[in-house]
Amino acid sequence: MSPDSRLPARALAPRRHDEILRRLGAQGSVSVAELAGFFDVSRETIRRDLKLLSDQGRLGIVHGGAARFEPSEPAMGLRSRENARGKAAIGRAAAGLISSGMVVFLDSGTTTLAVAHAMSDLRDLTICTTSLKIALHLCHVPGMRVHILGGEVDPGEEAASGIDALDAMARFRVDIAFLGGGALSPNGEVTDFTRAGAEQRGRMIALAGKTYFVLDSSKFGKLTPLRIPNFDRAAGVIVDARPQTALADALLQKGPELIIPS
Repeated sequence: MSPDSRLPARALAPRRHDEILRRLGAQGSVSVAELAGFFDVSRETIRRDLKLLSDQGRLGIVHGGAARFEPSEPAMGLRSRENARGKAAIGRAAAGLISSGMVVFLDSGTTTLAVAHAMSDLRDLTICTTSLKIALHLCHVPGMRVHILGGEVDPGEEAASGIDALDAMARFRVDIAFLGGGALSPNGEVTDFTRAGAEQRGRMIALAGKTYFVLDSSKFGKLTPLRIPNFDRAAGVIVDARPQTALADALLQKGPELIIPS
C-alpha cells in the first residue's frame, strides 16, 4: 500500500471509525491486522474501536476482525432488484442438478425464484414451496405439479412460515432442496435472520436427499444473528462469484461443496 493511500498517522478515533465502516460497506469484513497497519496504531487500539462500534450495533465482531452485521432482511421487493444477473447464473446452475421425476423443494427468496425461472424447460417434477411467487410461476409450467406448503404468510417475504409449514414439509419425500439464507459468514457458515427461518431450513436439510444453499455475492462476509441447524450436512453452496480465499476455505472446512457457475 502506498503512503499516499493511508490516513494520517495515528488518525483520531472518529476518522478511524468512519473508515472502518466505509471498508465494511465495500468489503463485507475487515481484519485487525489490516486496520492496524493502515492506521499505524496498535492492534489493541483497533480492537477497542471494533468493540465500541459493535456495542453501537454497527458491526459484528468475528475472529481476527469484524463483519457487517445485518439484524433484519430487506423486503423481497427491494432484494429482487439486486444482482439479477448473478442470481440468474445461480438459478441455471441449480436447475442443472435437477432430473426428471424428482420431488424438489424451493425455499422462499429472490435467488430461489431465479432457480424457479431457470426450471421452466424441465418436466415431470413435483415442486414443494413456501413461496407464493414461486408457486404462481411454476403452476403454469406444463409437467409441474406444485404444492404450496401452508402457514402464516409473511408479507415481507411473500411466503408461508411457522409450525404449519414445518408440519407440511415432513409429509413429502424430497429428493433435492434449494435453500436461501441470510449470509455466508466469515467463518464459512450460512446463517439466518430469524429463528423460524433457521429452523425451517435446518429441518429441510434433515429431510431432503440433497440440499443446496443458493447465495449471491452480496451476502458474502456478512453476519446475521441465527445459526442454521444441520448446515454441515448440506451438499453444497451455489454462488455467482468466488468468495475471498479465506471465506472459501472456511466454507470447505465446514463440509458443503462450493459451486461456482462456469
